[in-house]
Amino acid sequence: MFPNGKIDPTQMLRIEFFFGFSNQSSDLDNPVKLLIDIAQKKYGFNDKNVFELNVRKCLVKKGDEFIQMGIFNLLPF
Repeated sequence: MFPNGKIDPTQMLRIEFFFGFSNQSSDLDNPVKLLIDIAQKKYGFNDKNVFELNVRKCLVKKGDEFIQMGIFNLLPF
């Protein structure tokens, strides 16, 4: 479930994902595109404004799987 919130659709965005997979062979990138597509519909931004992705996974016990996602304004270097 995605939390309520609002995103400025004109901003350059950074999205962070953290996946807890119970299967070591789970591909890191498989859920990313799907979740970005769902988030852009819910929050009203266009994924062309995503300029940075940070994706990480860890291994957890079966039944403890999770997805964490954050959407932020892109910070300047």
